[in-house]
Amino acid sequence: MSEEDAVVPGSALLVLDLMNDLVHPDGKKAGEGYHRAVDGRGVLDRAATAVERARAAGIPVVYVVIGFEPGYADWPAASPLFRARTDDDKPTLGTWGTTVHDRVAPRPGEPVVVKRRVSPFHGTHLDLLLRGLGVDTVLLTGVATELVVLSAAREAHDRDYRVRVLADATATGDPDVHEWALRIIARTAEVTTVNAALPPVDTALPPADGALPPADAR
Repeated sequence: MSEEDAVVPGSALLVLDLMNDLVHPDGKKAGEGYHRAVDGRGVLDRAATAVERARAAGIPVVYVVIGFEPGYADWPAASPLFRARTDDDKPTLGTWGTTVHDRVAPRPGEPVVVKRRVSPFHGTHLDLLLRGLGVDTVLLTGVATELVVLSAAREAHDRDYRVRVLADATATGDPDVHEWALRIIARTAEVTTVNAALPPVDTALPPADGALPPADAR
């Protein structure tokens, strides 16, 4: 794909769960390895570059965070992923932890969608928002690769969006799981990079380790 046609008309950039509790060293889930993976792969810098380039190209930037109201009445207690957390460990709306990291913070007027499950589409108005913006192609960045990114890619595919995952702007705590997730994603989405999907104005970013699965898996 040439730089001239790399930016697909009708695109939106989705910034998924890049919030303080997950990716900041002082976040509640820092011990699960997300912060180390994000820092080691330069994900925040790459996601910030994607945001800047999307804005410059007139591409809408849509943020997604996970959070719950105090009291946690809508907490998914039956879920193996969620049920072990105590109230002190849960992402609570209106707190620093569920705020988008400063490195990729939304500008006034940029939408922030709140989800309460893994998928950014489940129980939210994300699909309505994207349709209203005239979007038919979504670019995905965020954490974790095997959770929200995989879920978003699959559900967007099933809703007939074209899906492009910016692999060098995604991460999870386990590098092997990250690679596995990208291979699964590649069945229903294009696995690409920030530079390929959002061409740089001047100099290109260096490639990230594990940015793309092997060619035979794509």
